[in-house]
Amino acid sequence: MDHQLLHIFRNTPMGRETLLQSIYFCKKVGASPVIYVPKSTKFLMYFENDVVQIDLDTSYLTSPDTAIAHATELVEQGALNVNFLEPKHYTASTLPDIPTTFDYMCCPRSVSDLASKIGLGYIGPRVRRIVRSARFPVLITSPVFKAWKSIAVFFGGSANAVNALRLGFHISRVSGMPLDVFTQVENRSPESYRQIVKDENLEQEMDRYVNDWHFFENRVFEENIFDVPHDALVVVGAFGHGVIRNFVFGSKMEKIQSTVSNSLLIAGPNYTATR
Repeated sequence: MDHQLLHIFRNTPMGRETLLQSIYFCKKVGASPVIYVPKSTKFLMYFENDVVQIDLDTSYLTSPDTAIAHATELVEQGALNVNFLEPKHYTASTLPDIPTTFDYMCCPRSVSDLASKIGLGYIGPRVRRIVRSARFPVLITSPVFKAWKSIAVFFGGSANAVNALRLGFHISRVSGMPLDVFTQVENRSPESYRQIVKDENLEQEMDRYVNDWHFFENRVFEENIFDVPHDALVVVGAFGHGVIRNFVFGSKMEKIQSTVSNSLLIAGPNYTATR
């Protein structure tokens, strides 16, 4: 396994569900989980154009004497090798620097708030900044572990959507999972979306990996999302606008993440396509 997924472990029942999602994802895509068990509530991630300070809540420090054992047991049950991250560099004595050279990162919808505060539709500002800055895609998990049996890519024709489509192809290829594409038709014909795929030289991949391309031409987008399988990994491209403290994804992305309970794999604006 050459690819690696970074996972910040929380030694709680909710954290267990998130780690189970990471383990399942790694097994499907042939990646190795790299687990960071935090010893303090803060760490830094140095991206190319941003430095993100993560401020964890104290639940991430629950029962430190059992955290390693619990994480090890879960990973070994998933028949994967255990690999724990020990930070090598510190900006301050209690402020470790976490590498950003991974291929994937798994996050709950927020890495900073207590589970009781987290609801569907809420993605914390630190997670948004990671998505915006990272070259790797970010896996945002469903509230509880759920195996996904297919891949659903949302494609709206933008450069970010093309990135998501390429990511969907990659996940389908390495996992063997079936892939469907979903497009909300807006102010153009279905043929114009096909032309975008042709212009990006992605026709062969579409023929090879995509079972069906669903065009939504009726009803509003929120209603059409109901047609996405509940047991699919949803892949979507995200761009953002707004100041750093109030980073907002594109309108379609916001509607998707606030409507579906599926796990999301998000390709941000700096995502570099996985080969």
